[in-house]
Amino acid sequence: MEAETYTLDEIPPDHRSGFVAVIGRPNVGKSTLINQFVGQKVAIVSPKPQTTRSRIIGILTREDAQVIFVDTPGLHRPRHKLGKAMVATATRAIPGSDVVLFMVDVSVVPTDEDRMIAKLIKEQTDAPVMLVLNKMDLLPAEKVKPHTEAYWALAPYHHDWMMTTAIEGVNLDKLLSLVVAALPEGPRYFPGDQVTDQTERQIAAELVREQVLRHTRQEVPHAVAVVVQEFKERDNGVIYVAANVFVERDSQKGIIIGRQGQMLRQIGAAARQEIERMTNGQVYLDLWVKVRKGWRRDERELRRLGYGVQDE
Repeated sequence: MEAETYTLDEIPPDHRSGFVAVIGRPNVGKSTLINQFVGQKVAIVSPKPQTTRSRIIGILTREDAQVIFVDTPGLHRPRHKLGKAMVATATRAIPGSDVVLFMVDVSVVPTDEDRMIAKLIKEQTDAPVMLVLNKMDLLPAEKVKPHTEAYWALAPYHHDWMMTTAIEGVNLDKLLSLVVAALPEGPRYFPGDQVTDQTERQIAAELVREQVLRHTRQEVPHAVAVVVQEFKERDNGVIYVAANVFVERDSQKGIIIGRQGQMLRQIGAAARQEIERMTNGQVYLDLWVKVRKGWRRDERELRRLGYGVQDE
């Protein structure tokens, strides 16, 4: 007797589905993990901490399950209203999730932020919690036991655990099996071919910001916000994208533009390539750098730039 097969638009009777919040401090590899699972870039990645600022969904649909990964900003002690909005966004993702992945950098011992997050997860959910010990490739052999045991002690409530190197995809198949097994049986929440809830306009804005993060140093990266003003396919088939890059000070504007516009051209060329990869088409990218003084500390500016701010 042949086993039944199902398409991504059909649902077998034992289908599992649910929301999986990926929680951790900045720069532990959350966005990289989700991009690997989904199979394409839905969340930008950079070496800079606090790259992710908003809740981003990555959807993995296969015959037996639909896993909806929720990428969240790194939990940290905020220093301005943008930071508070980011922490609130991450915190709100925990109670509504069916599984929580508590992701840490196992190459270092637990930090105060890791301890804060472990306590927060315990307080916010009764859902299965999986400890993801990432960056195992950077973990010296003599530190494996003490570091691993330190994280186990930090989150004794964890349901399961896995050592990973997200950037290389190591052990992600095993982690995914654990996640799917922990999900409840349920329907599909999104069409089988959908990989994110973001629009192309939103992703394009993030791809521009990613290149600003990669090309600039000092105080510039965290003071940058990007808003796409226009995203339209022209008659000749070229997609025209116009975006404003906002900074807080004139000096930051000068750094991003660079001498004779050289830095902005480099950022634009790299971002255009990423947007072309996303759209699978030719892109003309127009970038404008503008100053909005102190926008990270101004609730009205934060709302205008698309960052959710909860009233205190």
